[in-house]
Amino acid sequence: MGLRILYGVQGTGSGHISRSREIIRNLKADGHQVFTIVSGREPAQLWDMDAFEPCTVLRGLTFTTRSGRVRHLETARRLKLREFHRDVRDFDARGLDLVVTDFEPISAGIARRHGLPSIGVGHQYAFRYRIPIGGFDPIAAWILRSFAPTSHCVGLHWHHFGQPILPPVVPSHLRIDREPAAHKVLVYLPFEEIEVIRRLLAPFDSWSFFVYRGLPTPADEGHLHLRPYSRKGFVRDLAECSGVITNAGFQLASEALQLGKKLLVKPLLNQMEQQSNARALEILGLGTPVTHLDTRAVEGFLAQPPGPTVRYPDVARLIADWIDAGDWADTTALSRAAWERTRFESAPWIPAPARSVGPGRPREIAVFS
Repeated sequence: MGLRILYGVQGTGSGHISRSREIIRNLKADGHQVFTIVSGREPAQLWDMDAFEPCTVLRGLTFTTRSGRVRHLETARRLKLREFHRDVRDFDARGLDLVVTDFEPISAGIARRHGLPSIGVGHQYAFRYRIPIGGFDPIAAWILRSFAPTSHCVGLHWHHFGQPILPPVVPSHLRIDREPAAHKVLVYLPFEEIEVIRRLLAPFDSWSFFVYRGLPTPADEGHLHLRPYSRKGFVRDLAECSGVITNAGFQLASEALQLGKKLLVKPLLNQMEQQSNARALEILGLGTPVTHLDTRAVEGFLAQPPGPTVRYPDVARLIADWIDAGDWADTTALSRAAWERTRFESAPWIPAPARSVGPGRPREIAVFS
């Protein structure tokens, strides 16, 4: 008999939604009943949500950003803690067997309140292990551990760093059907002002930049092609482009690596997770991180050769099978199986000491023997 599962999805950004969609589809295919909570984003800003039904959208907790920087004081002022606690208290959890959360705090709170087993699946849970850390911040480290705590966790990263974590969850349908356009670049910088992006890309008129924003309709401005959020259009342009300019979020970089796209990433300031992602990409030779996006950085990026390709297995399927088996206390065998199926096809792969900073740094990038 299938489980009745509450699945919480953090709606800030699109990465949590993208990987949760894949895992939920697999869980439903296995006969489990899945009820979804999505928080951290307005309902009007959600798209392609059929896989999440039945779905409840709540405010939850999220961070305030402006001009590419996390604003801690604004975040604190805008938190609706009374509403958050009410949503946790009033949720009807009768009949649930399990809570799974991709860093979504309401579902994690529901699990604690009702004594339900809970599993955290997502990139943020990798920070419980010894992985490269950039821009260490004790407050941010505490938030990563306390924001959506669970009784079991499955961390995701681009390398295992000798820890029992998994590769990224990349959609199984993501593939290249035709030769990418050499001068086409996908730009996803949701935390940067659009005028800043326009000025940044204006000098490179021999390239076509497809810029995704929260727009009502598409607009073409010479070599700049502004596009409203659309999963179908985004995936198409990702497959067709030669490179990606983005912040240092986890999911888009994972999908770009799967497709062999070169990466230019600018991590959010005051955001330890993104700064750590940028550091990991640099250590692994999988992307180019910059502190500030300027003409020189873009020019150097455009001159780079094609990016490395990493072939990840169907991690969503592996996680669904692991949940179905019911032995949630140990992820070692799951991690080993996933990395044994991962192939680094054209990466400058050098298992050398990791030059990370901050506590919890790995001594080396090891491979399973």
